[in-house]
Amino acid sequence: MPRALVFDAYGTLFDVHSVQTRCEALWPGKGAQLSRLWRAKQLEYTWQRSLMRRYAPFSQVTVDALLFSGEFLALKIEKKEKQALLDEYRRLALYPDVSETFKRLSGCKLAILTNGSPDMIEPLVAQSGLRFDAVLSVDALQVFKPAPEVYQLAVDTLQTPREEIGFVSSNCWDALGAKSFGFAVYWINRAQAPVDRMGFQPDRIVKSLDEILP
Repeated sequence: MPRALVFDAYGTLFDVHSVQTRCEALWPGKGAQLSRLWRAKQLEYTWQRSLMRRYAPFSQVTVDALLFSGEFLALKIEKKEKQALLDEYRRLALYPDVSETFKRLSGCKLAILTNGSPDMIEPLVAQSGLRFDAVLSVDALQVFKPAPEVYQLAVDTLQTPREEIGFVSSNCWDALGAKSFGFAVYWINRAQAPVDRMGFQPDRIVKSLDEILP
């Protein structure tokens, strides 16, 4: 077992598509489509902003992605609907395998390393019942994953060599970013998708979080 395990948050521990229920309640028949497009644009905006060196906190990126998605789908998103959906992001559901897995993790440091800004990730972690030695946000560096300096933040904060850190993500682009940096990587491939073509592989590919346990 590595000396430290560092987890991505959104899509790995917390189900970003648990917002779909509220989306569907607001716009019947459009919930799944809105949820998928919202997430896709959210990620796209983080990459664009990093490349342009035009950082904005993840909370702002999330709003911008939501408003774009609403306009694209011809959905009228007023202040009330926007706030309701943003509130959902602060109480996303855990994936079913997360709580039990964390009860069985021992003997190593545990951390989150996330694109989420503190105003989003801190209430989310607080309501989850999970406990970490550190909750690290890219907001401290003002650049998004998979920039190498983001992964270095975990090394510096946990005071653990990169070779002794295991990184866990369900996002292949993030898993490969961490692998490129030098972490031992567990990719949770819930969708059984192919590995992105970046010239290297995760150390382990698993179907659920509990498979990382020794």
